[in-house]
Amino acid sequence: MLPSDAPAAVPIALDDIEAARARIAGAAIRTPLVRLAVDDAPAEIFLKLENLQPVGSFKIRGASNALALCTPAALARGVWTASAGNMAQGVAWQARRLGLQCTVVVPDHAPQTKLAALDRLGARVVKAPFAEWFEILRTGTFPGMDGHFVHPVSDPAVMAGNGTIGLEILEDLPDVDAIVIPYGGGGLSCGIASAVRALRPATPVFAAEVETAAPLAASLAAGFPRNVTYTPSFVDGIGSPFILPEIWPLARRLLTGSLVVSLVEVAAAVRLLVERNHVVAEGAGATPVAAALTGRAGGGRVVCVVSGGNLDPSRLAGILRLELP
Repeated sequence: MLPSDAPAAVPIALDDIEAARARIAGAAIRTPLVRLAVDDAPAEIFLKLENLQPVGSFKIRGASNALALCTPAALARGVWTASAGNMAQGVAWQARRLGLQCTVVVPDHAPQTKLAALDRLGARVVKAPFAEWFEILRTGTFPGMDGHFVHPVSDPAVMAGNGTIGLEILEDLPDVDAIVIPYGGGGLSCGIASAVRALRPATPVFAAEVETAAPLAASLAAGFPRNVTYTPSFVDGIGSPFILPEIWPLARRLLTGSLVVSLVEVAAAVRLLVERNHVVAEGAGATPVAAALTGRAGGGRVVCVVSGGNLDPSRLAGILRLELP
């Protein structure tokens, strides 16, 4: 993991993002950009459907790029990562493709649908209490782990892979007025924003957070990294109690702001996506849509990155029954 004084405040280079696009072409698909079928929204909202990736989320982009850049010697003892489920699936998918052993450390509240996917992909799963699990993102270590560690957030190769989403958005909608991206650890939003700032520097790029875990909004308001109370919820793909030190300078430089929404608003967005566009989005993936629907991302053409669709069927059923998981 990068130390806090590493040059993480430098955006991912456009050349690196372009190279990543060529490198991952055999794994990640170019996902469609479709209009949200709502006529009375405060903006014309478009959906970047990363839930359609082979593992159901954008994470296959960064995982594929990171492993493709590793030497055979680095991969000789296998790979491991720390993930609530989506990055784990991206790494496990590529590891199976390359014939590598894969271990994943997951937080103890990881959803069953993501754990079942890891089992199908042949990954070994180790559960840890959330606080211990999140410390892996700081230290890059965990007792008993061996092999090459793929950092799910701040690995530059992972962020370059994520940045390929930005290239596709600007090619498909050159006159986009704003982009809204889920904020978990910052690797997705800062990767995409690196591409957008290089090609369309005036385009606002917003993070989207949920009220139960919104450290970026608190940190931006204070002007320095702030810890917040983290409350687990059905929005399990984003949210943390703090900002990673190597991501904070980059997020502060690249992101226009953070739009915080409630669990009720996220659940309503999940329901709306199913009813209007026949799209299943997990809580993290629906959070940008919930934020755009508040009008705080502005008017015009707003792209929401639907980061993933790995939602437990029972939770989806409850949301469709107007229940809050």
